[in-house]
This record gives sequence, structure tokens and C-alpha cells, in this order.
Amino acid sequence: MVTIIDYAINNLRSVEKAFVSLHIPVEVTDDPVRIQDAEKLVLPGVGAFADAMTNLRNKNLIGPIRESVNSGTPLLGLCLGLQLLFSESEEFGHTDGFHFIPGKVKRLPDRLLVPHIGWNQLHLQRSDPLLDGIREDSFVYFVHSYYAEPEDRGDVLATTDYDIEFASVARRGNVWATQFHPEKSQEVGLRMLKNFAVM
Repeated sequence: MVTIIDYAINNLRSVEKAFVSLHIPVEVTDDPVRIQDAEKLVLPGVGAFADAMTNLRNKNLIGPIRESVNSGTPLLGLCLGLQLLFSESEEFGHTDGFHFIPGKVKRLPDRLLVPHIGWNQLHLQRSDPLLDGIREDSFVYFVHSYYAEPEDRGDVLATTDYDIEFASVARRGNVWATQFHPEKSQEVGLRMLKNFAVM
């Protein structure tokens, strides 16, 4: 069973539908007990970092998510969900994240067209169960204005070039994350969601 965390800011239904299309049991919940006891967790997200952390705090979900991850439960963050798993963000000032992956979330340079919207390629950095069956230069779908910069290059599974190179897939321990939207990335994204569900 995959448990999608509902914190009233994320694109829940498209992620849920993606798992349903793969015939993977899934639930969407904001129940702290269900989240703490989950077999696998998915943290989707769109919008602003600070608003997301505020909603998670107001729903009393930060503690249960931490306890679940610290007990070994696999967690997958998607888009803003990736950013929330890092230490901090500079969006609208400074906001602390979960610190599951040490590093900082930064705004894409002003010289670029921001937000970065559309299809771009993955450059695989190392093998991982999440990337099983994913080919070098596969295209995935992005919508973001900020990117995460891990402190440890070893936490980067794949990068993407958008004038600058940024981490598009990251992992530390039992925490995985994608900067793109796998639920909108057709066969490549669905393969990653399936990989996460069955690993």
C-alpha cells in the first residue's frame, strides 16, 4: 500500500490516478496515525515551500512523517515534495525543511525563463532501484522555479541541464525525490512510480 500525504496544497488526485493506473493499492490521507504506520509514503506538492511547511505543521503531520521515515519507511517526494525534504529553502526568505537530505533549495537564476516548464532530459549519475529500466536522456516533465542543491554529491541520482545543472532525482537512505512530476511524465514517470511501489 502506498500512502499519499494530504496537506491541502498538493496535486493529490493526479498522483493517486497514476498509481491506480498501475494497479497499485493507494490511499490519500491526512491522518497522522495512518501516515506514521504507512508501508510507503509519497509527498507530492505544488506551490510555495513556506506554505507547504505551515500546512504540514497545522495538520500535525511533521512529527508522524519524521517518525515514519526514521523507522525506515520509504518516502518519495515529488516536485515541491522533493524540496521539502531538504534542509532549507530561500524562497520568500528562509524556511526550514525536513533535513532528510542535507542541502539548500535555491531560485533558478534570473537569466533563465522562470518557471522552468516543460520536458527536459535526465542524466543518470548512478544506478538505483528507483531508476530501474530508465534510460539515459529520458525526458520528464518539469514545473518549478526553485531547485535543490545537495551538500553531498553522492545523494544525486540524476541531473538535468537548464543552462545550469541541477539535481532532478535524489536519494539518501530510505528517502527518494524527483524535481519533476512523474505522474505527468508518461511511461518514464510511471515506471519510476512502479519501481518505488515494488522495491
